[in-house]
Amino acid sequence: MAKKYSSLILMTLPGVLYLFINNYLPMLGTFIAFKNINYTKGIFHSDWVGFKNFEFLFKSQDAFIITRNTLLYNGTFIIVNNLIIALLVALLLNEIKNRFARNLYQSIMLLPFLISFSIVGYIVLAFFSIEHGFINKVIFPFLHIQPIEWYLESKYWPYILVIVNTWKYVGYSSLIYFAAMIGINQEYYEAARMDGANRWLQMTKITLPLIRPVVIVVVLILIGRIFYADFGMFFQVPLNTGILFSTTNVIDTYVYRALLVTGDIGMSSAAGLYQSTVGFVLVIIANMLVRKWDKESALF
Repeated sequence: MAKKYSSLILMTLPGVLYLFINNYLPMLGTFIAFKNINYTKGIFHSDWVGFKNFEFLFKSQDAFIITRNTLLYNGTFIIVNNLIIALLVALLLNEIKNRFARNLYQSIMLLPFLISFSIVGYIVLAFFSIEHGFINKVIFPFLHIQPIEWYLESKYWPYILVIVNTWKYVGYSSLIYFAAMIGINQEYYEAARMDGANRWLQMTKITLPLIRPVVIVVVLILIGRIFYADFGMFFQVPLNTGILFSTTNVIDTYVYRALLVTGDIGMSSAAGLYQSTVGFVLVIIANMLVRKWDKESALF
């Protein structure tokens, strides 16, 4: 068997090696979360402190705020970006028959995904700057609305961050669904057209049911990352403005700022282990629910 598939096995070795180095080897360092790292003693000889490193998350006065923000933002991103807008965009792309136009739209939508959040932060600043922003200087005067101090009002930022996330990631997310749609046998559509089905019926009765397993897998993967926030977006887009922390501070940014102040690697490792453990449990629970609803669509 190994000799028969030796060429395929050889092709998989770089990917397996990458996964081992990048995903599995770092697991050996999880014990750092239970140690008080002392560089004079070294990592292995530093003192064990049990769950003390986890206390900064659970006993902090900001624990509820950062947990709430992380969960609500990621939950909103999953629903709005991946289950509604990205799926809708993929359906619209699938209806475009001109290959040049379709490729052009794909490239335009994918462009924001390739832009770093350092640049995105300044693009957002160009729109929402208090003194020189496009909205305050062009849009609001035209509508006879008083300028808003966007970077001093935290109540606006949940909406701004959702819009920014959708703008940046919807192109990439839609391509995943679109790739699944391309693989659908065209004979289904031809048979449906012969039976008099319009495009709406073709989308709802053929396209969506056939890509449902892909949608479920994507959602399960995102649920596993629901306790991980996009650090670049939550740190760079609000420009690390302290007055906005009530609506922009998440677990990742909180740990980063705490690490800058204390320099405690064990504390940072504890936060990462906490996020990974909760994400793993959520994936297991979500997959169990999917298995009860549709066994064939479950991830495992």
